[in-house]
Amino acid sequence: MVLRSLLPCWIVLALAGSAAAQPPPAPEPGGARVFCAQSVRFALTPPAEVPRPYRRFLGVWSDAAWGPDACAALVVENIDRSGTATILYVYGPLGSSTSGPGGVLRGTGIVRDGALRFQNSDGTRFVFRPEFADLAGRMTTPRGDSFSALFKKSF
Repeated sequence: MVLRSLLPCWIVLALAGSAAAQPPPAPEPGGARVFCAQSVRFALTPPAEVPRPYRRFLGVWSDAAWGPDACAALVVENIDRSGTATILYVYGPLGSSTSGPGGVLRGTGIVRDGALRFQNSDGTRFVFRPEFADLAGRMTTPRGDSFSALFKKSF
């Protein structure tokens, strides 16, 4: 009889102990990183909040070069149900021995037909397509010059 009355107490204690032993939820990925010699702050939306067809594009993509002197990185912070992406595009010289302009462009892109697309203020167009674990990028200048680069997922 005593054992039967203590059983509910043991169940409550066991459940309380297992709840306390679980790790706290992971913080939102984000923070600051250095890309192309520039410090960049970002905050990524948790993948579960991004529609499944677009999750492949979410994250930090870096270690890319459009040419021997041009570094690039892409941060896709969020993508909504319509396919509109919140992005950071980072560019600059490749290495400390190279000089040239650099910057961080904060803007929007769109995911359509399996590719993330956006254009900067000078008319340069960018298209990114998934390729295995990476993003294959194509940059086309207003003059029609075209460059390719492979962007590695780094976060």
